[in-house]
Amino acid sequence: MSIYESVFRTTLQAHAFIYEHTDGLIGHRMLGVPCLMLRTTGRKTGQTRTNSLVYAKDGQRYVVVASKGGDPKAPAWLLNLRAKPDVEVQIGRMRFPATATEIGRGDPDYARLWKLVNDKNGNRYDAYQKKTTRPIPLAALTPAS
Repeated sequence: MSIYESVFRTTLQAHAFIYEHTDGLIGHRMLGVPCLMLRTTGRKTGQTRTNSLVYAKDGQRYVVVASKGGDPKAPAWLLNLRAKPDVEVQIGRMRFPATATEIGRGDPDYARLWKLVNDKNGNRYDAYQKKTTRPIPLAALTPAS
């Protein structure tokens, strides 16, 4: 891991800690981009797992990217929501239950949604996709009615 990657990872961890421990009072925006907290259920432990993720709004749903910074392995949160798609989303101080749906490259809406969230994140996701041969999926988080 490069020094840049190490600093970036530490910054992300600090951001998630602040977002979580201020109950969203601080943390909705990081580096100028909107972030949500995604709470999944650990597929092995059954414990709640929380991740801070950049998102884009698409109608009533929220779209996040399972990039893991271009790592060849998918992030654990994606594996968790595959096993149990019922999640909790927090945006700022607002929390709500949602259902997660994975969106792969074969989905007809993938390119539009990728562009939407990639533009929101300063084109970082394009750079992450270039670092890996793993097709990076998206996840749509639809609030429960």
